[in-house]
Amino acid sequence: MRKKQAQILVVDDQEEILFSAKMILKKHFETIFTTNSPKKIISILSENEINVVLLDMNYRIGFEDGREGIHWLKEIKTLSPQTIVILMTAFGKIETAVEGIKIGAFDYVLKPWNNEKLLETIDKAVVESRKNSKKTSLDKNEKAEKKYFVGTSVKIKQAYSIAEKVAKTDANVLILGENGTGKYVFAEFIHKHSERKNQPFVHVDLGSLSDNLFESELFGYAKGAFTDAKIDTPGRFENASNGTIFLDEIGNIPFHLQAKLLHVLQTKTVTRLGESKPRPLNVRVIAATNSDIKAEVKNKTFREDLLYRINTMEINLPSLRERKDDIVPMANFILQQIAEKYNQGPDVSGWHFDDNAAPYLERYPWKGNVREMENKIERALILSENNTISVIDLDILDFEEIQENDENPLSEMEKSAIEKALFKHNGNISKTAEELGLSRAALYRRIEKYDLKN
Repeated sequence: MRKKQAQILVVDDQEEILFSAKMILKKHFETIFTTNSPKKIISILSENEINVVLLDMNYRIGFEDGREGIHWLKEIKTLSPQTIVILMTAFGKIETAVEGIKIGAFDYVLKPWNNEKLLETIDKAVVESRKNSKKTSLDKNEKAEKKYFVGTSVKIKQAYSIAEKVAKTDANVLILGENGTGKYVFAEFIHKHSERKNQPFVHVDLGSLSDNLFESELFGYAKGAFTDAKIDTPGRFENASNGTIFLDEIGNIPFHLQAKLLHVLQTKTVTRLGESKPRPLNVRVIAATNSDIKAEVKNKTFREDLLYRINTMEINLPSLRERKDDIVPMANFILQQIAEKYNQGPDVSGWHFDDNAAPYLERYPWKGNVREMENKIERALILSENNTISVIDLDILDFEEIQENDENPLSEMEKSAIEKALFKHNGNISKTAEELGLSRAALYRRIEKYDLKN
């Protein structure tokens, strides 16, 4: 019997339930994930395209009203709307399961279940999941042109050109750039333009992994490998099977762990903790770092052989300071994206920047690059009382900047903004500083600079 291509997640705090469900389901479906902790649902869903979640409704002894199940049902529907949820409940608790169906669950099964009924329900759920996936795919295709902002600067166009070419291959890629330059966006762009685009894209922030979690998170572990290893668990590499794994901040891996990663990349196999048999891997590797990786090689803090293994193709992303002509168009692009995200008003295209904002946007240093711009625009949109974003909303006035001469129109604009705010607040420094997004000290400096003491 041929297994159906579907990824099923079973969530229950009883190991015997997880074991029974896996034994039944693995005969009929391609991939079965299990977890005894609902807290792991979010990470599993974010790293895998789960079709169906079989979700128990109770997890803590003494709390058997099903409210936890309802809570996690809502979390799943928010994080992954296309995923189908089937609730598991004991006889006598059906009322809460019916409530779950009203807020988005597909169906419920009673424990102990009838195997045929369970398989029939999951079969129907998988069909429904595929309908949802097709709809999601169509929605994504409609928005595909909007997703990536290229710009006109030579450096960024070169970077995208390389990304398009390398996407068609399986070559490992190393993306270099300052914090916030869009390394994740580029990794995703490469994946979505590759032959692996319909397979998993797994992001691993290596900078946030502690040494003792490095191997278990990346390579997985066998049941009993350590105290909390209750079940066999695949690592991120296995979760990315046939797709792409994005190793973010690879320069942060401690030297003594680099050899373990190198071995996986060289042999294209992974061995779970507690096992001795290697498992074959079919994964495309994209790595990224904001550090000077070649200097780290010279300083003997990063292995040269690992660098050669990860940078078959190298892409350098420019900072916003190196692509000033793109700053205003990018800000407009981001504003529309965020307006759509929040569904702000009947016509999100009505959102715009104040006429005076462009020169300020171009002058601001953007040390955090695109990420900083996104944060400032999102904050401004949330706080704005109308659909016009001003320089004050953006909070880009207070920064140490290159010297300007007094004839610069930017100085006149800044002076005028301060004068108006001072007049509005009857010279109250605290209120004026708050409105302008300045510290009191910064405001005093500008009052002196523009001779506004009286």
